[in-house]
Amino acid sequence: MGLNVTQKLIQSHLVSGKMEPGEEIGLTIDQSLTQDATGTMVMLELEAMGLDRVKTELSAQYVDHNLLQTDYKNADDHLFLRSACQRFGIWYSRAGNGISHAVHMERFGIPGKTLIGSDSHTPAAGGLGMLAFGAGGLDVAMAIAGEPMYIKMPQVWGVKLTGRLPDWVSAKDVILEMLRRHDVDGGRGKIVEYYGPGLASLSAMDRHVIANMGTELGATSTVFPSDDETRRFLYSQDREDDWMELVADGDATYDIDEEINLSELLPLIACPSSPGNVVPVREVEGRDVNQVVVGSSANPGLRDFWIVSEIVKNKVASDRVSFDVNPTSRQLVENLAAMDDAFLNLIHSGARFHQAGCLGCIGMGQAPASDQISLRTMPRNFPGRSGTADDQVYLCSPETAAAAALTGKITDPRDLENIYDMKYPRFKAPEKLIINTDMLVEPPADNRDIELVKGPNIKSFPEFPALPDRAEVPVLLKVGDNISTDEILPAGARVLPFRSNIPGISDFVYYMVDESFSDRAKETQEKYGGHVIVAGENYAQGSSREHAAIAPRYLGQIAVIAKSYARIGWQNLANFGILPLEFIDPEDYDSIKAGDELELLDLRRAIEEGDTIALKNRTRDLTYRVNYSLSDRQVEVMLAGGLIGYYRTQRLSELQTVG
Repeated sequence: MGLNVTQKLIQSHLVSGKMEPGEEIGLTIDQSLTQDATGTMVMLELEAMGLDRVKTELSAQYVDHNLLQTDYKNADDHLFLRSACQRFGIWYSRAGNGISHAVHMERFGIPGKTLIGSDSHTPAAGGLGMLAFGAGGLDVAMAIAGEPMYIKMPQVWGVKLTGRLPDWVSAKDVILEMLRRHDVDGGRGKIVEYYGPGLASLSAMDRHVIANMGTELGATSTVFPSDDETRRFLYSQDREDDWMELVADGDATYDIDEEINLSELLPLIACPSSPGNVVPVREVEGRDVNQVVVGSSANPGLRDFWIVSEIVKNKVASDRVSFDVNPTSRQLVENLAAMDDAFLNLIHSGARFHQAGCLGCIGMGQAPASDQISLRTMPRNFPGRSGTADDQVYLCSPETAAAAALTGKITDPRDLENIYDMKYPRFKAPEKLIINTDMLVEPPADNRDIELVKGPNIKSFPEFPALPDRAEVPVLLKVGDNISTDEILPAGARVLPFRSNIPGISDFVYYMVDESFSDRAKETQEKYGGHVIVAGENYAQGSSREHAAIAPRYLGQIAVIAKSYARIGWQNLANFGILPLEFIDPEDYDSIKAGDELELLDLRRAIEEGDTIALKNRTRDLTYRVNYSLSDRQVEVMLAGGLIGYYRTQRLSELQTVG
């Protein structure tokens, strides 16, 4: 039996386990990617682990999130990251150079390699034929230190693409169609692999768009083959020598099969406040729009900006619309400026042109007006993520965004042909691009005398105790389904500067759900020693931010009891010693209330022996049985109080053995 692309990538990097769905496997990691909102903690973890120098083939740190310098905190973090890159042997991408995913694909991505990143959209590199994973920072730190990445072997979901995209429909509509069909949890436990004749019309950056938002499906990763289009892209970047062909065998099969006829797709849009709330643009057309934002890792290509510039050419955006353009890399800006008035078209139309970075996508500025519609070519529209509590954020293609910028209303872009007597613009990619590597700083060969530069906001990683054998703690909060990491620990200009300061950022835990949570958690920690929370399905979906586990752990969180978890969120809980428990009987969720006191019995013995755990609800005189899905390795991690404690113990044992 032949192998598909995903199986080839996994097989060539497999160091432990079997390629059977649900089994834990260990993979060697070739490259790592960190960004400044999560990378600060990764560097502090590397310091805590005592690492001398990276063990990966290449590691790169990008400054793309915390770009607003309203005080010293973000600037201090950037200096710290620069010193850490020199200390540990990591490439440093300076502020303003661009979004990690776009720059990494331009400069460092190599077909056939594995990549781990402390950003949930790292699977965008799958558009180049890589096997790329978003992960919590500690998993990234372990990979940088030369340890394998451990995941449960996913199912491979083959999506055959046929046909060709119609005019006014683009790659964003392909992934929105997948979200329309399967919602935000349809990809859990799966790697999505696209193949088929429809690939011929999708550029490498189109594939990046689709792979990027596979994360919104809940997928473990997304994979495309490395073919002639991949070769063309690398040639345009002066990196053709990095190309290798990687395609599925002729007799390859998939665990799940699906087909999309590209010719049948329509312009689609994700309505507030979930990427899975997708409808045709026709169903919501005519609604007044106050803001349009073009850019982000979910539409990072030169084509995506060029098509907008052509649509708005010789026109001016509606006076009720704030029209924002966020370029994805400095190199892209240079190439856009070199293309037949493309840059000038945007400026003339009234676009507010910003520095290359994530910006509004992570709530770092560009907050929309209260209770007003914002159309964005971004990957997420979780409640309040934009920085406005009552936001109405819609996700769409560049074509749909440009149409709304001009008309001031949600508009099906196909109608532009009649409104403006316009034909659909045809993009022709330049054979060779302007290459800009000036903002990438290569690490020095000798790092022995380099010290970390820490400003007053940067705090060392906290120490966490080992798992207790029993606990009597209250349910401090009960939440529903699909709670995102944005709700557990928000981003935005107010919170992000504390990413290198766990005591400081812990004040914001769950504050979008319950502003009193942090204060109550501190009081509960003094009185009971900790707390638990209860959740519904798909807990901790969204971002890879491990702070959504570290900060609750700092506040004394012992366990989460949920119906199910998102992959990265579940992994982060386990990494930091918070028990990710699951109801054996989902109906037990209904009988637990916030404020109930629970007794967790015989914890250490139970997980050592693989037994279920008894939860006694002392408030209601009920007993529940809960389970967990920890591997033998994760059991040891949990008993040690988290992965750093486990790593230190293992390293000490190895040193004693050598000695």
